[in-house]
Amino acid sequence: MIWNESVECMSREEMHKVQSIRLKRVVERVYHNCEPYRKRMQEAGITPDDIQSIDDIVKLPFTSKKDLRDYYPFGLLSAPMSEIVRVHASSGTTGKPIVVGYTRADLAMWAEAGARCLTAYGLGKNDVVQVSYGYGLFTGGLGAHAAVENIGGTVIPMSSGNTEKQIMLMKDLGAKALAATPSYALYLAEAMANSGIPRDEFQLKVGIFGAEPWTEAMRKDLEAKLGIKAYDIYGLTEISGPGVGFECECQNGTHLNEDLFYPEIINPETGEPVEPGKEGELVFTTLTKEGMPLIRFRTRDLTRLIYEKCSCGRTLVRMGRILGRSDDMLIIRGVNVFPSQVEAVLCEQEEFEPHFFITVDRVNNTDTFEIQVEVKEAYYSDEISKMLSLQKKLAHKIQSVVGIQPAIKLVEPRSIERSQGKAKRVLDKRKFQ
Repeated sequence: MIWNESVECMSREEMHKVQSIRLKRVVERVYHNCEPYRKRMQEAGITPDDIQSIDDIVKLPFTSKKDLRDYYPFGLLSAPMSEIVRVHASSGTTGKPIVVGYTRADLAMWAEAGARCLTAYGLGKNDVVQVSYGYGLFTGGLGAHAAVENIGGTVIPMSSGNTEKQIMLMKDLGAKALAATPSYALYLAEAMANSGIPRDEFQLKVGIFGAEPWTEAMRKDLEAKLGIKAYDIYGLTEISGPGVGFECECQNGTHLNEDLFYPEIINPETGEPVEPGKEGELVFTTLTKEGMPLIRFRTRDLTRLIYEKCSCGRTLVRMGRILGRSDDMLIIRGVNVFPSQVEAVLCEQEEFEPHFFITVDRVNNTDTFEIQVEVKEAYYSDEISKMLSLQKKLAHKIQSVVGIQPAIKLVEPRSIERSQGKAKRVLDKRKFQ
């Protein structure tokens, strides 16, 4: 199903026109209503008259997370506070969060973007969706909630945690879809298996997973354990929560709502655009936001863009799976390591659960790299030789993927702390002077 065919199946030429009109409008808005943007553009010798089409976007300066923190809380607003009806903030636990303001029009457009996502997953007005993302300042819960209401569906506003009640209501209220982080969905899957309730008493068919990187291997694991079709939903606090992008039934890349959020791929080192189809850092410009538009915001997400028409009929540009975040990447003994690489290896090995924790430290001027990994109950043993064999096997597999051998610490099933929100999987204890 397609929610808004006139936009989602628009020709590339028409999309270019829409993007150009909206870019000119948003540049004028930030120039006249947001002093930091006006100052940045003046320093670059740019006025709104220099932006005549979407192709001129490369003339504009980038925006980063640092800018949002420097102008905390409301320094980047382009609308008066009297028009800001809601604020959201980043989920980080340290320092000042990134705060984003929304007007009524912004919330309506966010709900429109979310409706496109849910419809692509086959959901409609007759379906019940359990939203198990965190509610509150985090965008996940309320973003998914508004999307369900926009398509006319029934929303169960569970938030995360309270797992026993999650399972009870999922069954009793007939939830067809679960919206959650993949790590919490995996936690729920374990709890459902241990609940004693037969799987056929649940009506769950669809998983809507996002807010953290996850792999194809994790998708297969979730689908097998929950008996569902698992879909990726993409968003970020700074641009908009869930609804920036979505998978269709083809699951051949994530469609981006590019009439609302214009994507670019740049070289993360030079800031220059890369060739079409090449991998690099994803950059977004919000084309319709009023409260806090962002121009060329550097997401740090590493991916590529696919412009060919999808088999589903949509012409919206597709994004390849997120390879990782440039700011999540660990450099260990000169080697680039992403936690998602470790997850992918674990999901391919039948002996291990996809639960792990990476610890990086520096001892005697040398980086150490340890991974705690849960062994499945059927393979956990008191025999030292068997566990050493598993250790060796896993260390070799991970080294073949990431290029560096970790120290593997095998632990009992369910001994690694489960996350009810975004999973925390890395502790970097190194101190760099």
